[in-house]
Amino acid sequence: MTPPRLFAASLIAILVAACGPPPRPVLPSGSGTPFPGFGAAYDQATAECGSVNAITAELALSGRAGGSKLRGRINAGLAAPEDIVLEGLAPFGKPAFVLSGRGGAATLWLPRDERVLRGAPPAAIVEALAGVALTPSELRAAIAGCGLGLTVPSGGRMFNDDWAAMDTAGTVYLRRMDGRWRVAAAVRDALTIQYADFVDGRAATVYVRTPVADLTIRLSQVETNAPIDRRAFDLEIPPNAQPLSLEELRRAGPLGEK
Repeated sequence: MTPPRLFAASLIAILVAACGPPPRPVLPSGSGTPFPGFGAAYDQATAECGSVNAITAELALSGRAGGSKLRGRINAGLAAPEDIVLEGLAPFGKPAFVLSGRGGAATLWLPRDERVLRGAPPAAIVEALAGVALTPSELRAAIAGCGLGLTVPSGGRMFNDDWAAMDTAGTVYLRRMDGRWRVAAAVRDALTIQYADFVDGRAATVYVRTPVADLTIRLSQVETNAPIDRRAFDLEIPPNAQPLSLEELRRAGPLGEK
């Protein structure tokens, strides 16, 4: 059975009209100077986003992964500890895809192709779809404005009055805005998440970059800590759905051989 052309028939076809994103912030470079108050600054920066246990939002996605250009709209719902539902919106008719999972296992349903992938790690499915491997908790933290999630920094450095860096398993950059610290970026290995376009203390634009993907996510209709109906995370798949393997999905995705 031929793998579905996910991005030719699904995500790429979910076109959205949007103005260009704001400029991506330039992160400070150099070693900086010691920052004795790094702990208090980090606590202030993560006080709001770190308390987000559930979030829903509409994501306007654009950018590239591998050699594929991505553009689309996705309704997202994420809840602690590892619950996820992503619905790829189409201009009309059935959704392009629905990804739903709880407890570390997810199901991907492609209504237009009548194909289903069951029991795969959510991060592996997200990587096959968009070129970035993020777990549900990491995606929830990224959308909420907390980088890749809460951590305990081991040290901190100042670059000027408005920029600081926290030493973690990677690096979390803080930026002082409107008199308080905010998370401006998080770097872990080759993955970078940056925030821009702040409104009322919340970033409306999230940049996600890896060696193979460069994505811009515009956030709208964001709601935090409102109860999400648990049924949203449980898909009902028609009995005639044909199975899809993770390897088929990877080959059909932006990093695959098509």
